[in-house]
Amino acid sequence: MMNTKRYQGGIFLFLFLAFTNAAIAQVVERNQEEFSEFMDRSGNRYRSASGVPGPDYWQNQVDYVIKASLDDKAHTLTGEITITYTNNSPDALPFIWLQMDQNRFTADSRGTLTTPIEGNRYNGEVDGGYEISNLEAKTQRTVSDKHIVSDTRMQVWFKKPIQPNGGKATVSMDFKFNIPERGMDRMGRVDTENGTIYAMAQWYPRAAVYDDIEGWNVEPYLGAGEFYLEYGNFDYQITAPYDHIVVGSGELVNANQVMSSVMTERMEKARKSDETVFIVKPEEVNDKSIRAKQSGTLTWHFIMKNSRDVAFGSSKAFIWDAAKIDLPSGAKALAQSAYPIESSGDEAWGRSTEYSKHSIENYSNRWYEYPYKVATNVAANVGGMEYPGLNFCSWKSAGARLWGVTDHEFGHNWFPMIVGSNERRYPWMDEGFNTFINYYSTVDFGEYPASLSKTRNMISWFQNDTREGIDTYPDVANLRNLGMIAYRKPGIGLLLLREYILGKERFDIAFKSYIEAWAYKHPQPADFFNHMENVAGENLSWFFKNWFYGTGNIDLAVVGIRQTPEKDAFMVTVENKGDIPMPVKMKITHRDGTVEEKTLPVEIWQRGDTWSFILETEVLPKSIEIDPDKILPDVNPSNDSWPGTSFYD
Repeated sequence: MMNTKRYQGGIFLFLFLAFTNAAIAQVVERNQEEFSEFMDRSGNRYRSASGVPGPDYWQNQVDYVIKASLDDKAHTLTGEITITYTNNSPDALPFIWLQMDQNRFTADSRGTLTTPIEGNRYNGEVDGGYEISNLEAKTQRTVSDKHIVSDTRMQVWFKKPIQPNGGKATVSMDFKFNIPERGMDRMGRVDTENGTIYAMAQWYPRAAVYDDIEGWNVEPYLGAGEFYLEYGNFDYQITAPYDHIVVGSGELVNANQVMSSVMTERMEKARKSDETVFIVKPEEVNDKSIRAKQSGTLTWHFIMKNSRDVAFGSSKAFIWDAAKIDLPSGAKALAQSAYPIESSGDEAWGRSTEYSKHSIENYSNRWYEYPYKVATNVAANVGGMEYPGLNFCSWKSAGARLWGVTDHEFGHNWFPMIVGSNERRYPWMDEGFNTFINYYSTVDFGEYPASLSKTRNMISWFQNDTREGIDTYPDVANLRNLGMIAYRKPGIGLLLLREYILGKERFDIAFKSYIEAWAYKHPQPADFFNHMENVAGENLSWFFKNWFYGTGNIDLAVVGIRQTPEKDAFMVTVENKGDIPMPVKMKITHRDGTVEEKTLPVEIWQRGDTWSFILETEVLPKSIEIDPDKILPDVNPSNDSWPGTSFYD
């Protein structure tokens, strides 16, 4: 039988404790959620929790031998390719997937059908697509011709699977396609006064990546999303009309067969010169005597090792110049440019090689040494697009615009050509990181303004209701947001880490270590986050979660200053009115003109959104200013300082 008095007393005690705890909960705020882990970043045998490849990390290798012929009358490319696929995974592979990007240029491609009626940057023509013949897939002494083409992917089956842990297979085929005039601002052709310029990219069947995260990465090529490719060795030959200059990714290995003695002598001079040297002068563009032959065709042979892709440019309209690149190890490379007469001049492409040389040397000295023999800038009808060791940049760019696009596209040799992230899913890991290193390259060059640090000029975007998060896939994103979420906001994120959160020394050590650890490998976002935290020695979940995921903003405020009862100090109160906790850096100016700098660590926000500290002074300070260098894109600058328009006292 129930004891009524004991029961009533128990209820009273329960209610008392419940109300007491509720009252305490209202008084004591906790922001642990802001500082806790936000994604699974635990390690395994493939990827360490410290952000480096694990002891059993693997990736497959794909080597290519290609012979292709360019027809400048029909505007077609015809070729034959042999792909050697090495399966380093622990899985047997009964098939492989190839990326067939030229199939984007058909009327019924997914990319065409998902392009808005009004069009956009990624418009493409619809009379293209691959013609494939004579396909053979060989493994373990068996031959198969079974393949299935699905939009911009092709599945190639083997009669016997490629064995794991080093098994090999070959896939060979012939291919042909019409070269589009407009190739989604990544490749194409344009007519100039002295001939057509061909900017050739996505020009051969390329293996998709098979990795430990997704297995096969088979997202179709739609438009905004770029590429994710395996590393391997390339041996390719381009046969073009005799009067064409062909420049390509990698090293030209038969220069004596395709260049006249005059051109060869000039090239040797350029390899030793800090100043730009013409290989083909503007007045020689139509001079047949400068060519190695006066009729027929020439075959240009290139080799590139440990690369994820190759591209080339070809035209009889090219002016060609070059200069030496000095690398930190003492090695030398070659900067070269190819452009039409319309683009020439000291205010335009006449400075392209100078710009190229600076970019490669700067990134090599700051971050990681450039690994390729040549860095080539090609003028084309492409706004700006990067490939290993070669760019396509607008033939109409000049001055600051040409500097900016050249520097940006060459920066991509570090992200994603050396550090091979998945561009189709995570463009911020290449575009954003590249935008960040571009900022310092531009500052070091000194001639043109560098704007990334002017973060408060972008406050209107940060407050726009249509903004999206950095984590939005490019093919999903509103194209009006893509420049911010793929380029500028992640670039600003690294800027904040270097200039505001970690400091230059700690950041540089960690960032360079990340590049070194993942050179020629495939990092995921978690690998970057883990690596930066482990090497910098800082838990940065509060920043990574809130900056790289979601649409939250920074808004730090000085909200009050009161004299203590003893009148020997002042209590200053600051508040995090935004969504992202940040350290609070302040400049305190005293009445006698002295300036005091004070930093409150980010941990002040772990227990709530307001914090007070004691300022040891008997005289009311003249002013207090948060973020005096204006590094933070604080969306409400009016409350950053005292006296100000938003404070109490």
